[in-house]
Amino acid sequence: MTSSSRSLIRRLSPYFSARIRLNSRLLSSSSALRESQLSSSESPSPSTDAVHMTDNCVRRIKELQAEEASKKLLRLSIEAGGCSGFQYNFALDDKTNNDDRIFEKDGVKLVVDNISFDFVKGATVDYVEELIRSAFQVSTNPSAVGGCSCKSSFMVK
Repeated sequence: MTSSSRSLIRRLSPYFSARIRLNSRLLSSSSALRESQLSSSESPSPSTDAVHMTDNCVRRIKELQAEEASKKLLRLSIEAGGCSGFQYNFALDDKTNNDDRIFEKDGVKLVVDNISFDFVKGATVDYVEELIRSAFQVSTNPSAVGGCSCKSSFMVK
């Protein structure tokens, strides 16, 4: 080995050592994070044949039902429009239709018509309170490939 090669190796050696240590830390922290996520998930992943509601969503619907004389249902439907092609539409309803699918959690019912259900299979409905608004929104939707930042519209896969 020539002296110039040894000199180059000596100069690059600290750089490579630092990169190896950094990569090792990154790999160990990401594997530890993945293990903690796997161990903290007490229930299996949500079913893709249903529409799910978060605890915040259930709490807010119960608050709205307490203000009303009759028990209202949360209706989720899909309409053409919005900045991404389709938009979510939430409404409080008194009745169900023949083509509705009903999803229940802790006595609260979410109603989705059959056509809209194809667009929201496996989705999760949440209630969020922000500085600029408070609203029901679809927080995750396996049928969507993208959408706007306000989460009111989406593109279909």
